[in-house]
This record gives sequence, structure tokens and C-alpha cells, in this order.
Amino acid sequence: MPDLQVRSICVFCGASVGKDPAFRAAAEDLGRLIAEHNIRLIFGAGSVGLMGTVADAVLAGGGEAIGVIPDFLRDRELFHKNLTELHVVDSMHTRKRKMFDLSDGFIGLPGGLGTLEEVFEMVTWRQLGRHEKPIVLISTNNYWEPFDSLVDRVVENGFAHGDTSTYYRTVSDPASAMELLTSN
Repeated sequence: MPDLQVRSICVFCGASVGKDPAFRAAAEDLGRLIAEHNIRLIFGAGSVGLMGTVADAVLAGGGEAIGVIPDFLRDRELFHKNLTELHVVDSMHTRKRKMFDLSDGFIGLPGGLGTLEEVFEMVTWRQLGRHEKPIVLISTNNYWEPFDSLVDRVVENGFAHGDTSTYYRTVSDPASAMELLTSN
């Protein structure tokens, strides 16, 4: 991980809690740790799923939670009404860019296709030299293992080059993610 003071962290995760109770527990732990480290949460603004779980834990710990949501999702994702700040934007692309601009690094928790797309975009931007911000995937119960395998396969087949650990890191729990992001 590069030497960078992390004051704001963007968390990509599901608008659902998923089937495994360990996903919710990891989201709660992450939110608590973000607040304890006095780091601002940047996220998709939802009050439901893992998004809402992380935000609730950050806010319960006295931290700041800044949400970014496109107007068309405001009602569908049930935006969180108790946020420190809410940014309503015009599109998913604008949402990702705003989240990128507000963040010093990224964490991926389990999530759906949108979460995968968000993580892949940040990894791609990193590979292309568009940023040096750290990216950490929290692989609760090996959730991100297929992602790691796919990225390794892309490199093995010559469609990307280099050591993928320079693009992102995968850890098993929120404490390990926070250690990576805050140990400078």
C-alpha cells in the first residue's frame, strides 16, 4: 500500500445483506473501526443492506457518513436520512467519480453486480495510473476469492501485466483492512 494519509474511505458494498450473517457482522465491525479511527465514510447513501449497516455503525460510533446517490436511485435504495452529508448526482458514473474524489482509499465488502463493477473500475483506474489510492477487499468467508482468481487469470493470459497486489489487496477481516490503510 502506498504511503497515504487516509482521512476518508469509500466503501463499496451491497444494498442487500446477503445470505451469510457474517457479511453483516463484518460490515458492522468495519463501520465501528472507521469511526474509531476518525475516518470519514464515503458510500452509496443507502439505508438498507450492507451499505446501511456500515453507515449506521459509523454514525453510532460518532463518525461521519457521506453518501452519494444518483437521483433515480434515491427512493429505490432508500437513501439514509441521518447522514453527515448527502450528495445527489445525475448518474452512476457521476456517483463513482464523486465518491472517488471524496476518498483517500477504497474498501470492498461483499455485494452484487454494482459492487463488482465499482471495485473493478477503481482497480482499472489504478492499473492505468489514474490514481495511487489503496484498494482493500474484505473477503469475509472467502467472498472475493473468485475475483482474485479471475484477476490472476487475466494476468496469466496476458491481458494485464504485473503483480496484482500492486493494484489491490485482499484480507479476511475489517481489522486487517484498517491496519493496511492506517499503518504509515
